Amino acid sequence: MTATDPALTALAQGWCALSLLHGKIEAHVERALQAKHGLSVREYSLLDVLNRQHDGEGGHLQMKQVADAVVLSQSATTRLVTRLEERGLLARYLCPTDRRGIYTDVSETGAALLAEARPTNDTALREALDEAALNPELAPLVNAVETLRVAA
Repeated sequence: MTATDPALTALAQGWCALSLLHGKIEAHVERALQAKHGLSVREYSLLDVLNRQHDGEGGHLQMKQVADAVVLSQSATTRLVTRLEERGLLARYLCPTDRRGIYTDVSETGAALLAEARPTNDTALREALDEAALNPELAPLVNAVETLRVAA
């Protein structure tokens, strides 16, 4: 069944096309990140999200916010944080104002790996989008992704 199968509703066709585009992009980026940096897409995304947080009031993300940002459950996010911490890419420490809170920060090693991997991620993403744009079912979605501007 393809995204344009007449048995599917228009909504289902759109969802199938979006799922197909996501799968193609994620697989391509995953292969590139694994081959060059030993990182999965989820690991890269987690490092990126945590690297963008800042010190100070409201600067550190709660684990639920991190989980939402990397599209994982809280338990899966915690396991991912633990794996990256064991590799020396992240560090956890207690919140100085609330001893119940635990912060997670990217280590210097993690920040260096993220900086090294960012061009690979961006190149692989561009390649995946260019390839998907050749598919008539996916081209409109590629265009939407390319023109999307997220409010800061």
